Amino acid sequence: MNAVDYRGQTTLITGASSGIGAEFARRLAGRGSDVVLVARRRERLEKLAAELASDHGVRAEAVPLDLSLPGAGRALAEDTERRGLMVTSVVNNAGFGTSGPFHEEDPERLREEIQVDVASLVDISRAFIGPLRASGNGVLVNVASMAAYLPVPGMAVYAATKAFVLHFTEALWYESRGTGLRVLALSPGATETEFFDAVGTEVAGAGSRQSPQEVVTETLRVLDRRTPPPSAVSGRRNRVMASATRLMSRRRGVLTMGSMTSSP
Repeated sequence: MNAVDYRGQTTLITGASSGIGAEFARRLAGRGSDVVLVARRRERLEKLAAELASDHGVRAEAVPLDLSLPGAGRALAEDTERRGLMVTSVVNNAGFGTSGPFHEEDPERLREEIQVDVASLVDISRAFIGPLRASGNGVLVNVASMAAYLPVPGMAVYAATKAFVLHFTEALWYESRGTGLRVLALSPGATETEFFDAVGTEVAGAGSRQSPQEVVTETLRVLDRRTPPPSAVSGRRNRVMASATRLMSRRRGVLTMGSMTSSP
């Protein structure tokens, strides 16, 4: 039996146009939740919204929004209120990574990366945390990464943003105890999404990637537990690697990640 009843809920999902975000939308709509789909690509969002409404009979709204610009939380709160929607669950999935030696990276691109991966995630979490807590049965999933567990030379800013997401979300998990809100930091490893196409880098072992379906299946299973943990790593191999980081010295951890990362 599912612990979370999504029927009658409205779930806002960022980065919903593809990959893990689109899979969350499909699965939650399949469990009865209305969905608010947020990403930059209007055509993809509208196509997915039409699919979900047709397949599952839920309300599916497409909200094109550039999360690299400030004010995402307020914009989405105002937009959903205007549409007459009460958001009760949020999946903050949007994010991207840059790669290369830090001293060679484009400062504006780094600013956008921090805005999307950290600032907009915090802004959206803050904008909706009140209704989520009040719902008594909602979820807040913030997508971190395996990169949260160790610094990644060649992706210094990306790994740092994901470490922030992990720690921030685990703190919210503690603060939300007793409210009925399930808060989870999700750390996928290499996944079959458009991420690697955009980042322009490969990590050793990325050939054994999980599918978005596998990642979301594991995540929903964790959320359905009687007492979900503050964070979860998807994939058995990834969980072993995450546990192993606790046994490494800081120096050894950085050296290990540096040896695994290569730039074209």
